[in-house]
Amino acid sequence: MSRDDLCTEEEITTLVHGFYDRVRADAMLGPVFDAHIDDWDRHLAIMVRFWSSLLLGSGTYSGTPMPKHVALPGLNAQMFQQWLALFHDTTQELPNRPFAERAEEFAQRIARSLWFGYQMNHEPNRMPTEILHG
Repeated sequence: MSRDDLCTEEEITTLVHGFYDRVRADAMLGPVFDAHIDDWDRHLAIMVRFWSSLLLGSGTYSGTPMPKHVALPGLNAQMFQQWLALFHDTTQELPNRPFAERAEEFAQRIARSLWFGYQMNHEPNRMPTEILHG
């Protein structure tokens, strides 16, 4: 299956919006996101471009997510676990299983990368831990 056949832009929009609906309603993550996102429509549009670039190779996203996430105060492994759990709940509802599985793989890699980067920035003299080890 080529990237072009994996999914449509509409499916990506459904994934992104469904996921962030869960995030915003989540007792742990909702307040963190709401404290740092002033314009949700803009954020969702950026996230659709980000996932389109990953999943379709569209090249519509250009940005550097690491510095923005590293700058957030007080993140912990449980927050990343919850982010992944909500993402998984969202992908479980998608009828296009190859798309859902690929998105899930990317989400695992993204969460791990951001958590490692976060730890290395905030505690540079300590060995980073995996998300699952909290």
